[in-house]
Amino acid sequence: MLPIALTCGEPAGIGAEIAVKARAALPDLPFFWIGDPAHLAPGTAFHPIASPAEAASVAPDRLPVLPHGFDGPACPGTPRPEHAQGVIDVIARAVDLVTRGEAAALCTLPIHKKALKDGAGFAFPGHTEYLAHLAGGVPVVMMLASETLRVVPATIHVALAEVPRLLTADLLEEVIRLTHAGLIRDFGIAAPRIAVAGLNPHAGEGGAMGSEELTLIAPLLARLRAEGLDLAGPMSADTMFHARARARYDAAVCMYHDQALIPIKTLAFDEGVNVTLGLPFIRTSPDHGTGFDIAGQGIARADSTVAALRMAARMAASRG
Repeated sequence: MLPIALTCGEPAGIGAEIAVKARAALPDLPFFWIGDPAHLAPGTAFHPIASPAEAASVAPDRLPVLPHGFDGPACPGTPRPEHAQGVIDVIARAVDLVTRGEAAALCTLPIHKKALKDGAGFAFPGHTEYLAHLAGGVPVVMMLASETLRVVPATIHVALAEVPRLLTADLLEEVIRLTHAGLIRDFGIAAPRIAVAGLNPHAGEGGAMGSEELTLIAPLLARLRAEGLDLAGPMSADTMFHARARARYDAAVCMYHDQALIPIKTLAFDEGVNVTLGLPFIRTSPDHGTGFDIAGQGIARADSTVAALRMAARMAASRG
């Protein structure tokens, strides 16, 4: 298979060290890191490459690196404004490589949104929105996935008080359809089963604790079921994540951020993977931040990055 492009992320964070650890854990999975070799820890065994095609021939004990120069050295734990544009450019470069068919998928290491905004006027809330922009403004959804659970929040980084206003039938339909299509195309599930949570406690309990289930969620699910989608819900969120419940669906669509992320981070804190569904290319990412507090100490765990690279490879195989 073609190699996977792994972006450097924020140079002041743990990205470089977990890339090296991921290489040690996955010597037979072809991927290459795009970043400044000077930002790797002293003594790191790496091999510069001129193109993605060279990654497969690099010795398994060396990290294949597609060099991308930055202005100045990395300072663990302290973002430098002059690095911001380089971080953004690496993402765009990786997307170009994947789009042109030189890489099978894109795996992104964590960025620091405030550092990018302060240093380069980054106008996007995060990776997901920027990647959607680079892909031409396509609609996307964020999935958090592991071996035990896949979840998709309908609303993401908004105040909880704003969720009822933002949660519309059009938005929820788009999220469900993108999730359904993504499960087929990227995960090889021919007939996806999707569980849909309610918004309110006990899924509103017949209107006693809120009406959104009766007026918005249930009618939409009925209409989509009539088209042939296998949908369960609206379900009470407090009873849909235990083992027996999880066995009955392939992904859960939730109404807001914490409703989705609390269960997956409880069940798979170190192995959760952020997947962007709806893009014309494959994108995964470890489900954690830049780790400024431990950067440069060599103690960061690469479990989530390893899982993200493995999932990207499986998704690439599913897309054929």
